[in-house]
Amino acid sequence: MRSRHARWIAGWCLLALSLVACNIEALAQVPAPRTATQSEIKAFFRNTGKVVLTFVGYSGAGYEDQAAMLASAERVLGEFDPARTLVNIGATPDGIGAVYDLAKRKGFVTTGIVSVQALKSSVPLSPNVDRVCYVEDATWGGYVPGTKRLSPTSKAMVDNSRVVVGIGGGDVARDELLEAKRMGKAVRFMPADMNHEKAQDTARRKGLPQPTDFRGAAHLAF
Repeated sequence: MRSRHARWIAGWCLLALSLVACNIEALAQVPAPRTATQSEIKAFFRNTGKVVLTFVGYSGAGYEDQAAMLASAERVLGEFDPARTLVNIGATPDGIGAVYDLAKRKGFVTTGIVSVQALKSSVPLSPNVDRVCYVEDATWGGYVPGTKRLSPTSKAMVDNSRVVVGIGGGDVARDELLEAKRMGKAVRFMPADMNHEKAQDTARRKGLPQPTDFRGAAHLAF
């Protein structure tokens, strides 16, 4: 009889072979990653048998107090068993993506769901994300403009999560948190400012008034 460890490894390998769309970016360089359908992503997460703990928040906007954000994330991670939990984020290393590094140090398997826009724009992935699912999407996420329907990327994030934790966050994080709450998922929100300097620089580049509130759209909703 195979050991539990051997069965676990075999299961992950079979899953990776059966679902090429969720690429093993951190373990091997996949030459031609493709997008995954909603049903493929659902099957991938369901077959792991693990609780999916998703973090959302700022990405490119960054955090004014990165250390405080990571401390909040660490407290949440401390409530979950790494053997039974997947830590899922948006695949990239910026902003909330820094939680990948923390999660890996604590022994969690990590996953990422991200719009194909990241692939098209050659956006780098976190070196500490184990599985990445690209979603065919004309946007980066959030509600489809003019509707209260989640874009494909955000739909995959919310549908496959059991717990969604927001630490600050902009429009996309807000929309995912609101939809997760509407669906009866376990939702937590912790306020956090976006990086002030980045927000001011963005406003200058776009010719907009200088911001005075750095709490983000998610804060206003929660």
